[in-house]
This record gives sequence, C-alpha cells and structure tokens, in this order.
Amino acid sequence: MLRRCITIASNSNSKELEINEQIRDKEIRLIGADGQQKGVMSPRDALRMALDQDLDLVKIAPQAKPPVCKILDYGKYRFEMQKREKEAKKNQKVVELKEIRLSLNIDTNDFNTKVNQAAKFLQQGHKVKVSIRFRGREMAHTSLGTDVERRFAEALEGKAVVDKQPKLEGRSMMMFLSPSPNK
Repeated sequence: MLRRCITIASNSNSKELEINEQIRDKEIRLIGADGQQKGVMSPRDALRMALDQDLDLVKIAPQAKPPVCKILDYGKYRFEMQKREKEAKKNQKVVELKEIRLSLNIDTNDFNTKVNQAAKFLQQGHKVKVSIRFRGREMAHTSLGTDVERRFAEALEGKAVVDKQPKLEGRSMMMFLSPSPNK
C-alpha cells in the first residue's frame, strides 16, 4: 500500500487543512474525486479509498456535522489556492493615507498650494488627512482651526468627500477626506 506524507507549508494568514492521517473524527461525510457524495463513513475507510486512487483525503469543512472531507490531489489543490490568493492580491487596490499639515495662520498662497497638493492625492485615489497642530496660546482659538479646515474642505468640493469632520484630539485637529465617488 502506497503511503503519501505531505508536509504543510504554513503561512500565518492561511488556514491549515487536515489531511490523510491527521483526520481524527469518528465519522466524516465523503465527497469523491469526481464530486459525487459517497456518504458518511469512517476516516479509515475514506483514507483507504483515497490511497487506492493515489490521492489525498482532505477535510474541507471541519465545522460541518459530520465534517466534510474530499478526495483530491492535495499538492495541486494547494497550488491552485496559492494562485487564487496571488490573483486576488494583485487585483486589490491599496489606498494610502496622505497627510497635509496646515497651520492656524496660513497665508492664501500657502493654503492654495496645500489644496492643489491634496487635489493631486485625491485624484490618484488616496485618502487625505488634514491636520492642524496647536502650539502654546493657539489652544485658546481652536474654533479658528475648525474654520481653516472647513475652508479647506470647501476648496476641494466636488473632488473630495469629508469622511470625518474636524475633531480636536489633544493638541491636533484632524479631518479626513476621501476621493469623490463621481469621477
């Protein structure tokens, strides 16, 4: 009788599947290599059927009652799963958070430069964090900071949507903007 021993390369983000002798349940529901249900049986009988076909017995649904196992080529199955994960990772879009720092008494040209920079970030699909740091006596005039951030959001109207309104946290006031959905 041919015995196949497969070591599982463990990734921290992927779930490990029980295969062959690792399956210790009293009874399992078996699905054949052709996709047909074979019924409920002991793992020993299912493993014997898998080894007769020179394939592996893999527990694919451990939470089911009884657990569901399938006869398949585990090496090929792992390869296809890694291929799918890589494809999904390639298709996902990474949204970065860019920060624009303003001051409480910012001049008009500096303000316009910061608005243009934020517009460029938003056009690239990034989120923008607009922050103002209050120093010393400026803490007494936090309402002026709110006005500056609201003016910043109004300057980007049509290009950005305010995710989080200006909020004072410690000595910093922050507001979050994301790209407008109607590009």
